[in-house]
Amino acid sequence: MSYTVPVPAAGPSAQPLANPVTVVSPQFHATYPVDLVITEKMMSLKEGTFTVSDVNGNLMFKIKGSLFSLHDRRVLVDGADTPILSFRQKILTAHRRWHVYRGESSEAKDLLFTAKKSSFFQLKTELDVFLAANTKEEQYDFKVKGSWGERSCTIYTGDNTIIAQMHKKHDVKSVLFGRDAFGVTVYPHVDYAFIVAVVVILHEINMDRGGED
Repeated sequence: MSYTVPVPAAGPSAQPLANPVTVVSPQFHATYPVDLVITEKMMSLKEGTFTVSDVNGNLMFKIKGSLFSLHDRRVLVDGADTPILSFRQKILTAHRRWHVYRGESSEAKDLLFTAKKSSFFQLKTELDVFLAANTKEEQYDFKVKGSWGERSCTIYTGDNTIIAQMHKKHDVKSVLFGRDAFGVTVYPHVDYAFIVAVVVILHEINMDRGGED
C-alpha cells in the first residue's frame, strides 16, 4: 500500500523567503509556515527516539536509532517507515560532527550535509551546517543559535536570514507522561525535512549535557 506524507497544517504567520531552501527535496516545501511538534519518546535498548507531527496530530516523520549502534546511527523515516535520511556521527572529533545522507546510504555520493558544534567550548547552543558541496567549509551554509536547555533556538541561512524557530511546547500529555515535546516553526518555502534533521542533530549533540547550555 502506498503512503503519502501528510501535508502539514499552517503554523504562525511568517514572511516568505526570497530564495527557497531545498536540501532534501522540494516535496518537503510548503507555501505557508509549517508548525511541527517533535516529541521525544523513551529510548529503548532497541530503538526509538522522536516522532514528528503537524499541529493536527498527523504523523509526518519518525526518527529511529539504536542506543548502542555503531557511529550512533539514526534514520529519519516517513509514516510508512520509508527511509528519508540517515545520520552518522563521526567519531573522535572534538566538535561532535554528524554526517547526513540520502535514504539509508552512507556513501560519499549521497552525502547531503554535515553539522558540528561551532566551537569546543560554548556557553550557548551554536551549530554550523555545511552542505556537501561546501568542501572547504570556510563559511557555514546554515547556523543554529539559542538555548537548547530552554528549547529556544533559531536556524539561519549563511546570510543571516531566519528560516525556522524552535520553542518549548507545554501540554497536558507532556506533563502527565513526562515527555519532552517542543515545536518547530518552519518558514514558507523551506525544506522542513532538512529542518527536522538539523533539530535531531542538535538534540544528539546536547543530550549528554544534562540540559545545560
